[in-house]
Amino acid sequence: MRGFQRGSQLLAAALRISRVPRAQLRSSPPEHPLSAGEQAIALTVMFTSFLLPTAWVLANIHHYRSRPE
Repeated sequence: MRGFQRGSQLLAAALRISRVPRAQLRSSPPEHPLSAGEQAIALTVMFTSFLLPTAWVLANIHHYRSRPE
């Protein structure tokens, strides 16, 4: 029983230490709202940056498999 109490005390201490005070954040509406064109460009850039390298690897995977080691 003592081991269980000691373990629960250690766990409680670890949880107490890891608490971080909540930040006081305030937000307001943007000063200059983005137009539909700017949003489309941003979305295209984001998808391209993630999907283009993946597509390249998948298109060239046969080179990696057949490479002699």
